[in-house]
Amino acid sequence: MSTRVLYGFHAVTVRLKTAPESIIEIHIDATRRDARMRQFAERARDAGMKIIDSDDERLGKLSGGPRHQGVVARVNALKQHHSLDELLEGVEARQIAPLVLVLDGVTDPHNLGACLRVADGAGAHAVVAPKDHAVGLNATVAKVASGAAETVPYLMVTNLARSLSEMKERGIRIIGTSDDAEQTLYDVDLSGPVALVLGAEGAGMRQLTRKTCDELISIPMAGAVESLNVSVAAGVCLYEALRQRVPKG
Repeated sequence: MSTRVLYGFHAVTVRLKTAPESIIEIHIDATRRDARMRQFAERARDAGMKIIDSDDERLGKLSGGPRHQGVVARVNALKQHHSLDELLEGVEARQIAPLVLVLDGVTDPHNLGACLRVADGAGAHAVVAPKDHAVGLNATVAKVASGAAETVPYLMVTNLARSLSEMKERGIRIIGTSDDAEQTLYDVDLSGPVALVLGAEGAGMRQLTRKTCDELISIPMAGAVESLNVSVAAGVCLYEALRQRVPKG
């Protein structure tokens, strides 16, 4: 079984809450005695975790940088869904309209982490990206995602256009975002099965991805800037979908 590193209070706490059996050991900063660290260490010990007192240098080496907040965990990788089909079948079996976020060309781990975080908050069932034009899950992604990397399936597919076509066959509308689209986010119905496709900043979606979309929408921009960061745009789109899905009254 492969292992990975999680760091930061949020990422490690979510793993401690959702899959404590997968945690091999937790390293904490031996010099920290503040209330947050005391509460975290107490919770970890109560859960039977192996706690190792470490210094800042060791924590930095384990996490790959200085932003570990004094908490680093070595964990076993969690079982992922084998395929997008398997995941969607599970969603449809619960008679829920799938909501998927598709990222085409997002290679910055901070952007991916933030996208996972808003996907979790808005109730998206998965985030999908191509294997050859995307960043994978790593410790930085997990830290920025604040635990959402543990709760939102992140599926990297070999052929994104083919995966979008397969979603269409399931009755999922593929809606891409583009600055030059005539209709806006607020002109479309997002209450049914939907996959929202966002491209990387600057380059946007690749041409084949754009052609595969059923329709294109834009996000209204009332100020001087021309576009939003991809994670902000994902949040705007996903929460509009959530707003339309929440029962009225």
